[in-house]
Amino acid sequence: MFEALVFYVFGFVILASALCVITARNPVHAALYLVLAFFTASAIWLLLRAEFLAIALVLVYVGAVMVLFLFVVMMLDINLERLREGFWKNLPLAIVIGGLMMAEMAAVLAGRTFGVAPRPVPRPADYSNTKELGRLLYTDYAFAFEVAAVILLVAIIAAIALTLRRRKDTRTQDPSQQVRVRREDRVRLVSMPAEKDR
Repeated sequence: MFEALVFYVFGFVILASALCVITARNPVHAALYLVLAFFTASAIWLLLRAEFLAIALVLVYVGAVMVLFLFVVMMLDINLERLREGFWKNLPLAIVIGGLMMAEMAAVLAGRTFGVAPRPVPRPADYSNTKELGRLLYTDYAFAFEVAAVILLVAIIAAIALTLRRRKDTRTQDPSQQVRVRREDRVRLVSMPAEKDR
């Protein structure tokens, strides 16, 4: 009973924070509401005894992705009025997509409620869901896992290539030129007459 109560509290918090993400006027506040949603989702994963997924969600999304989002949002000068220009034009499509997602979630919940979905298999006391997740990733889904890794690698390289701009005022070193330098190029001996004491 207590676990169900905690689940409903976390569910309410995650729904409220997700609603605030799309309704907040300030982009920094929206990103912080998204951080709250990620933390609450990780708490729900902990309730489901999926500790590895909960920790991965906090480390990857909150620790890396959202810090990057906040950095970009605070560094860029975002024109809020320009962002809101197409809101009413895209609202019907957003309502249709949201309705489809709600219908899918209702179908999943109805399947579990009315016994259409398979019941979970009881596990022994020493069962490790992290070990089982690793076994599935590297055996049954190894090809999909490698394809996802290659796609992420290509995306990283493309992002670096797109943002790399050579500046004309940047000073760089050429090691091959430095190696070819001779003493005569750097040092010049000047012959001067000796000074005499008066």
